[in-house]
Amino acid sequence: MPHMKPLAFDSVPEDIQERFVHYKNTRGFTPNSIQTMARRPNIVRAFMQLNQAVLYEGTVAEELKMLVSLIASQAAGCRYCQAHMANLSKIYKASEEKISRVWEFETADCFSAAERAALRLAYKGALSPAQATPEDFSAAYEHFDEDQVVEIVASIALFGFLNRWNDTMATELEELPAEVAKDTIGDGFGWEAGKHVG
Repeated sequence: MPHMKPLAFDSVPEDIQERFVHYKNTRGFTPNSIQTMARRPNIVRAFMQLNQAVLYEGTVAEELKMLVSLIASQAAGCRYCQAHMANLSKIYKASEEKISRVWEFETADCFSAAERAALRLAYKGALSPAQATPEDFSAAYEHFDEDQVVEIVASIALFGFLNRWNDTMATELEELPAEVAKDTIGDGFGWEAGKHVG
C-alpha cells in the first residue's frame, strides 16, 4: 500500500501539468512517482529537468540508457522502476529479447560487447556499496568516450534516486508498465497490477 497518494492533475502548476501530458502521450500514463513528488513543485521540476538531460540528451543511444536503467533497477531491487524501464526500453526500441534477457547480458548473444560493458557497469554501480572496478571502466572505455561514460553513470545515479524514492514511498505500480513487465520480464518477478514489491 502506498504511503502517499499521487496528486490530481488539476492540483499542480500549469508547467508541471504540461509535463504530465507529455508523459501520458509518450508513455501512455503519468507516473505515480512524479505525481507524488509534485507536492514540492521545485523538486519535481528539478527532477524532470535532470531526467530529460540524463536519459534523452547526449550521444549514448536512448535504447541502451533505458536498458542500463533497467538493470540498475533490477540490481537495486526496485520493482516499480523495473516495470517502468521495461516499458521505456520497449518504447525506445529495445527488442523483447534484450528486455527479457537483460539479467543474462554477460552470456546472451543478443548483446554486443559495448552493451555488455555498459550493463556490467550499471549492474555493479547500482549495488550498495557500488562495486564498479577499474577493469569495468576500462572495458567501458573500449566502446565509449568519457562524455558517454558520464551519461551511463548518470543513468545509474538517476535511478539510485528513483529506486530509493519509489521503494520508500511504496509507489503504486500503474497497470500499463505492470503488464509490459509481466510480458517481457515474466511472471517469475511477481508482477501484479497495483503491487509494488515482489
